[in-house]
Amino acid sequence: MPAVSAPAIVIAAPASGSGKTTLATGLIGALRRAGHQVAPFKVGPDYIDPGYHGLAAGRPGRNLDPVLVGEDRVVPLYRHGAHGCDIAVVEGVMGLFDGRIDEHRADAVAEGSTAQVAGLLGAPVVLVVDARGHSQSLAALLHGFATFDSSVRLGGVILNRVGSERHEQVLRSACDRVGIPVLGVLPRMTELEVPSRHLGLIPAVEHGTAATRAVDAMTTLVAAHVDLPAIVALAGGSVWGAAWDPLTELAAATLSGRALHSSTDPGVSAGMAQLAHVADRPVEPAPPVGTGLSTTITDATAGERPARNGGPVIAMAGGAAFTFGYAEHRELLLAAGAQVVVFDPLTDELPEGTAGLVLPGGFPEEHAAQLSANVRLRSAIADGATHGLPIHAECAGLLYLTRSLDGHPMAGVIDADAEFGPRLTLGYRDAVALHDSVLWQAGARVRGHEFHRTRLIRTEVANAAWGWRTTGPVSEGAVTGQLHASYLHTHPAGNPDAIGRFVHAAQRFALADHGSR
Repeated sequence: MPAVSAPAIVIAAPASGSGKTTLATGLIGALRRAGHQVAPFKVGPDYIDPGYHGLAAGRPGRNLDPVLVGEDRVVPLYRHGAHGCDIAVVEGVMGLFDGRIDEHRADAVAEGSTAQVAGLLGAPVVLVVDARGHSQSLAALLHGFATFDSSVRLGGVILNRVGSERHEQVLRSACDRVGIPVLGVLPRMTELEVPSRHLGLIPAVEHGTAATRAVDAMTTLVAAHVDLPAIVALAGGSVWGAAWDPLTELAAATLSGRALHSSTDPGVSAGMAQLAHVADRPVEPAPPVGTGLSTTITDATAGERPARNGGPVIAMAGGAAFTFGYAEHRELLLAAGAQVVVFDPLTDELPEGTAGLVLPGGFPEEHAAQLSANVRLRSAIADGATHGLPIHAECAGLLYLTRSLDGHPMAGVIDADAEFGPRLTLGYRDAVALHDSVLWQAGARVRGHEFHRTRLIRTEVANAAWGWRTTGPVSEGAVTGQLHASYLHTHPAGNPDAIGRFVHAAQRFALADHGSR
């Protein structure tokens, strides 16, 4: 039977803006400073908070999103991400019971909510309350959150932004009245504010040394004002079963025929078929996107081993303009036999031998002039697309491939222009692939997430990537040749077949002797 995973503590709040990220990041750092190996997690699809978690923990921040990966993968992904750690900190999303809005779901616990993930892990919840404006009525609020759903165990409260000693005394009395332990009291401190923009906090990679200083300040604050031994004692969970394993996931996709059913190359098919015979092997966590660090797969019995020699080179954009990514993406690419090379489109050329290109999300609109100035890279990508280079682009990647972004010339692969728009587009989507592509077969159903404030204009795209319904039918993205580009963010762990299909296409491109273009 697999060993029990590290116990977890779930950091939640009554509503957004209560200070979850400050508290969770500081708690991760404080526990690490106290000698713990901490596994950091974020509920939901958010890419930005895990960057700060990763700085605090010294290991990648990971996401637990039942909507994007399926409820059945949450525990395996947790076990995978917590491997080698003695405690995990899981930061929630929005309010404790907030999740995907589904009028057809009658459950008290919304899909994708912090409450759902806490229940799946069997982990206790610590509620972070913004104490500004609260007095004795705090007792009623805590009573409601503690009793709203019996599957959620409220283990304590941390009072944030407390104004004075007298204020603290009144709030403690309110907590005592309903039997909720106070695990920390944080004073009001404006200097810990991290700069934000239209989509939330500025990513840690972009914020540079200022992000490191902010994380250090959060760590010091939490260490001074939160009862760390009580947090450690409270942490728990009832997590069993096998950890998520990219090799096993790819093998299952291969055996089901979803990823490579159309393969005609015996060498590639045979190589991928080997995945059906691998043993369960834990995988060393990948470094965060944008670090430029290499990744190796770790075999529990054989030690470190590099990614399979001779596999296709997958160039993955990183740096300040392309900061959105899930660690499992590279782990799946490596497990499928690819060599993953991270490069920065602001300054770098296309890596030598590139046989596949991944352009993830981020904030290219903040770096449009510098991206445009890298003419050699733009030309190389346009040339590669013309000659059948497999390209997977999401959101920022989509913008980069258009003719122009806010008037700055881009790669010109997609017949559209892009500009900063008047409103935020945000939400989960139940999408259907409208055409066969390098990632999906036509008709494939995928869950994704939109998160952008740009829009395409003067669009002349013949084949849309996705179709879905919001208030009406929507066609979005572009599929042309070996290119799949879309605003829709997907989680690779929820779609291992797409990753296998992409690496297979890259291998065919490399074998056709196009990899040096």
